Amino acid sequence: MLKKGKAIILLLILMSFVMSGCINKEPEQKMYDALEKVVAAEQVFKEQQDPLVQIEQQEKKIYDEIISLSMKEFDKIKKLSNEAIDLVEQRKAHMEKERESIVQSKQEFEKTEDIINSFDDSTLKKTAEDLYGIMTERYDVHDELYTNYIASIELDKELYELFKQEDVTIEQLEAQIAKINDSYEKVLNDNEQFNVKTEEYNEAKLNFYKEAGIDVK
Repeated sequence: MLKKGKAIILLLILMSFVMSGCINKEPEQKMYDALEKVVAAEQVFKEQQDPLVQIEQQEKKIYDEIISLSMKEFDKIKKLSNEAIDLVEQRKAHMEKERESIVQSKQEFEKTEDIINSFDDSTLKKTAEDLYGIMTERYDVHDELYTNYIASIELDKELYELFKQEDVTIEQLEAQIAKINDSYEKVLNDNEQFNVKTEEYNEAKLNFYKEAGIDVK
């Protein structure tokens, strides 16, 4: 057991070590640590991609089966429509998780603004500011992507509810499908822009690391 005096000295030494480590940490290292937290925050976002694709494929099969049936098989149409609505709700749940992950990512990333302002090297600061601008645009694009995807999901649900109406007309279905196609066109454009901004951000981040002398593997 340590004597009280020795314990206090040891504690002071440890505190001094920890505090000096925090105080002396360079802005570049702080920036790296912050950006790594952004990566960690988006892990849940990444985990939603495969399930979303799988559910979309399942739903597409059901949709194709529904439109291949005649009204003589109306009971089956209703059953399949309910199954499709369940899948739509699953897609929505995954998108909500994706959204939460991106929001957490944004919150972490915004913490880098103060770090960027602390850079003494004007060239490195400019590189970091460019990085910040690209990522901000990426978040803005995801806002649009999320909004349009949720709107498209609601239109999908409306379509499957129409399929469950025995007196639905071809004109009603065609009008709803046209709305859905227009909506998903926006989603596709948003998704393309999001991927472009993601690539730009990753390139800008590596460029920053290179200028900052941070070795990443």
